[in-house]
Amino acid sequence: MSPSDKRTTHFGYQEVPVEEKASRVAHVFHSVAARYDVMNDLMSLGIHRLWKRLTIERAGVRPGHSVLDIAGGTGDLTLKFSRLVGPRGRVVLADINESMLRVGRDKLLDNGVGGNVEYVQANAEALPFPDNTFDCITIAFGLRNVTDKDAALRSMTRVLKPGGRLLVLEFSQPVNPLLSKAYDEYSFRLLPRMGQLVAGDADSYRYLAESIRVHPDQETLKGMMEAAGLERVEYTNLTGGIVALHRGIKL
Repeated sequence: MSPSDKRTTHFGYQEVPVEEKASRVAHVFHSVAARYDVMNDLMSLGIHRLWKRLTIERAGVRPGHSVLDIAGGTGDLTLKFSRLVGPRGRVVLADINESMLRVGRDKLLDNGVGGNVEYVQANAEALPFPDNTFDCITIAFGLRNVTDKDAALRSMTRVLKPGGRLLVLEFSQPVNPLLSKAYDEYSFRLLPRMGQLVAGDADSYRYLAESIRVHPDQETLKGMMEAAGLERVEYTNLTGGIVALHRGIKL
């Protein structure tokens, strides 16, 4: 195969060979893991907590349920789910990045979360679980970093039980042009500077800003979820479309 025939994908605004993206994303999250929670609060002015709270409410998780939190990172959603499912339930915190998984595990243990939570290093494109395992799956701010998003959505649908729900919380496209312009200024001027000051890493946060811009918009992601086999797919724009919460059901 000649170099020109190699398949490529987005890494922010760069085009890179498909086989390189996972390692590049891994480097980003190894770099930011220790300051990830602090930066989330600073970047969103704490609003990410409201976005995640709505995700929890829309998930409909009840005692005894089995939940998969993919790209669960530092465990914000897992912490809430572990309390909702109770001692008879099960929550799996899965992340492809070992550093993020370690930070999440330590944070949850510090919060007294133990017996009903499992930790799995896993790639969303090929989840290591049997068919029809989970009542609910969430992926918050992780899908845009996946190399093959369609494969990941199919993998998630496969491991959902019939009647189970997939919720995708992700940065999206602002619906107001003025908001979009202001958001661009913030993302490309202030965010890398903030990353340098707080996390000592401007490049990783520049990538995160770029990755948002090349992520599928609301309607495109809805169509991708439907193509993966989910039904009754709907989305809610949050903060003017800066973030969108998609939900679909496996029938």
